[in-house]
Amino acid sequence: MPTTHDKDHVYKILELVGSSDKSIEAAIENAVSRASKTIREMKWFEVVQTRGHIEDGKVRHYQVTLRVGFTLE
Repeated sequence: MPTTHDKDHVYKILELVGSSDKSIEAAIENAVSRASKTIREMKWFEVVQTRGHIEDGKVRHYQVTLRVGFTLE
């Protein structure tokens, strides 16, 4: 999240959904990594929703919705 020392910056917020069959952290990394190929100056993220898929009584897939803030140029 932006801090007080960032008061002169203007941020745009982008919503991303990442997924992974390994972990919530991997789902976050997948979303940020992929977005970084086309979005510059990403500065922070916030997880706003976490979901998963259960199969045969076991967690099989993780999905997270992120809000990502990046500075406008």
